[in-house]
Amino acid sequence: MNAIGIIPARFASTRFPGKPLIDIQGKTMIRRVYEQASKSTSLGSVVVATDDERIFKEVESFGGKVIMTSAHHKNGTERCVEALEKLGKANWDVVVNVQGDEPFIHPEQIDKVVGCFLNNAVQISTLARVLSSEKELHNPSIIKVARKYNGEALYFSRSPIPFCRDADGVDWISKHTYLKHIGLYAFRTPIIEKLVSLPPSTLELAESLEQLRWLENGYPIYVDLTKQESVSIDTPEDLQKI
Repeated sequence: MNAIGIIPARFASTRFPGKPLIDIQGKTMIRRVYEQASKSTSLGSVVVATDDERIFKEVESFGGKVIMTSAHHKNGTERCVEALEKLGKANWDVVVNVQGDEPFIHPEQIDKVVGCFLNNAVQISTLARVLSSEKELHNPSIIKVARKYNGEALYFSRSPIPFCRDADGVDWISKHTYLKHIGLYAFRTPIIEKLVSLPPSTLELAESLEQLRWLENGYPIYVDLTKQESVSIDTPEDLQKI
């Protein structure tokens, strides 16, 4: 099974413009993401897909692989598909969308999502970890997921799912095992091509979660469990925290 890691990276982030090029202890964020992803034993190649010449030159400067893509993509999934087309989609069985704002991503987590495809029934894979914090549970920026017994996702939400009817909100974490979604996705190559042709769905628009479009159109998402989690950088305040 041949797997490629593609790191979508754009300069014009709404909340943090220029985010891929910020300095984190002597290295840019995009370099740290690239180097961590390259440690994965499951990836045959790692490539940055960008729409910005500054990011392109930075990746070239540290010897990384990089490809220019359109500035008009609505999300990282679309950027991954264009990069895949340019790189030769026939060469790759699995595509991993590595988030460009995770400078400390664990290579073992990439290995884990790729390993899910040893099961021939898996079309899309992602990760989740058990939530242990009541504050995280009720934070709409933290995405929660509920799974079937076979590991497939039932639903993703910004709200706590399920709702514990017979307990106060502060006690829910002790009444049920809640799962926090880790935003790392892997796809079989033919599947990711189909996903980007789907129009936005009603659930996706309600929650602003792209993966609900896939579920609503009947594409199962396998959710494996992990105990690891890395720090994502979404805002300048996140950078100060690390």
